[in-house]
Amino acid sequence: MEYSRILKEIYEEIQPYAQEGKPASYIPELLKVNPDRYGICLRTIEGKEYAQGDSDERFAVQSISKVFSLAMSFGRIGNELWKRIGVEPSGNAFNSIFQLEMEKGIPRNPLINAGALVMADVLLSVLEYPEREYLSFVRKLCGNDTIQYNESMAASEREYGYLNAAITNILKYHDNIENDIERVLRFYFRQCSIGMNCRELAHSFLPFADHTRPFSFDGTELTTSQVKRINAIMQTCGFYDEAGEFSYLVGLPGKSGVGGGIAAVCPRKYAVAVWSPRLNSKGNSVMGMKALELLTTKTAVSIF
Repeated sequence: MEYSRILKEIYEEIQPYAQEGKPASYIPELLKVNPDRYGICLRTIEGKEYAQGDSDERFAVQSISKVFSLAMSFGRIGNELWKRIGVEPSGNAFNSIFQLEMEKGIPRNPLINAGALVMADVLLSVLEYPEREYLSFVRKLCGNDTIQYNESMAASEREYGYLNAAITNILKYHDNIENDIERVLRFYFRQCSIGMNCRELAHSFLPFADHTRPFSFDGTELTTSQVKRINAIMQTCGFYDEAGEFSYLVGLPGKSGVGGGIAAVCPRKYAVAVWSPRLNSKGNSVMGMKALELLTTKTAVSIF
């Protein structure tokens, strides 16, 4: 597959979308990022890498970090996780409160904010040094020890994180949070603040693309079945209330973040990460969504 040529063609063809959408405004630190950045990196399971644009510039992964949390939580407590979180698509915004209230404190899936807050609580309970061990896991996944939390980003999110605080209080009211609310929130915001570039993000998702190899990174171990199930959750729940659209147009398991990043996998073939800060009304990168649609169209390969 001529991935270099395909990525170049994609960049040229998505230019009409370059000024569509706008960065997330409810996190002040995100507004400091140049909204016109665009980068993409594809890494094959054979280890070949193809990149285009601003693929070396780090950005806050935001909700993409939920996949890392899911791997750590699922690997440590197994199916006990599903007693506290569901696996159904939400059909609502990622920070919906009314759905959580209706369903009595059980988040619809792990990849919405309520689900990620429960997973943060799980990790606080089972890890001895949660922040240190979480970061170490992500570093091992992408093979780079320079990955760091962005403390100013995390502080900005906490300062304006009223809705996430409300969600955590509802979870606590329904006995689905064991630890201190403030402790859970600060750990969650630090996860979201992790800075990675497209190359690093594609590398970190590669183990989810190749379930034929053992998944064992810094104390987190997953079976082949568990890796497949994480892919299934990404496919159906990775894009909030636009998950169906992404499945229809792209056809890959993936996860988006309001920092403008998207990471996706083509099982047994490659992992890909794309970044462009301008978001659509659903909170997903406009150019990123279009780039991945063109990728599976031009390669004629998806999971379907």
